[in-house]
Amino acid sequence: MAVNASAVKELREKTGAGMLDCKKALEEANGDVTKAAELLREKGLSAAASKAGRAATEGVVESYIHAGGRIGVLVEVNCETDFVGKTDQFKDFVKDVAMQIAAANPKFVSREEVPTEELEKEKEILKAQALNEGKPEKIVEKMVEGRIGKYYEEYCLLEQSFVKDPDKTISQLLNEKISQIGENISIRRFVRYELGEGLEKKVDNFVEEVMSQVNK
Repeated sequence: MAVNASAVKELREKTGAGMLDCKKALEEANGDVTKAAELLREKGLSAAASKAGRAATEGVVESYIHAGGRIGVLVEVNCETDFVGKTDQFKDFVKDVAMQIAAANPKFVSREEVPTEELEKEKEILKAQALNEGKPEKIVEKMVEGRIGKYYEEYCLLEQSFVKDPDKTISQLLNEKISQIGENISIRRFVRYELGEGLEKKVDNFVEEVMSQVNK
């Protein structure tokens, strides 16, 4: 299929891969930029993939306090050099990550961090739900896998939709920054505190509330 030049440009910005590699990946993915980016990473052709194994021990610990002190976040994001750690581009990325954690309340950085015990418990619950819905047992396992994917999207930071641009995930945003900055970047860990957490209280839409503060 004919590949749109703007799609090649977008893919290059996301992955840092060469123009010809981007064009071939888009042809293979039938023009789907997200799928093409995945193909490039699988082949080790994206800038993000080539930098992923490099040590990232510099960086910053960023804090984000929601208006009124109701939510507090600390997040550690690493890069390779102290120089990059001090740049505005890197700092702005880390601030976006801290705001994401405040708004979307992830439990883990990645799906690899989800404890096996918790994952198996979630699968049991999802299986019981599917059976209670009257679904045939032969398709229940496929349904559970699909719903586990939704679990990852909700609770794993890297798989969440970016609150400032829901068309991309935090993982995609991370890979864009790696390509733009030219160093490996890693979101290492975070902690999130919410006032009155665990106590009975009214439910608020924190995504809308946090974004309203950002857009002021």
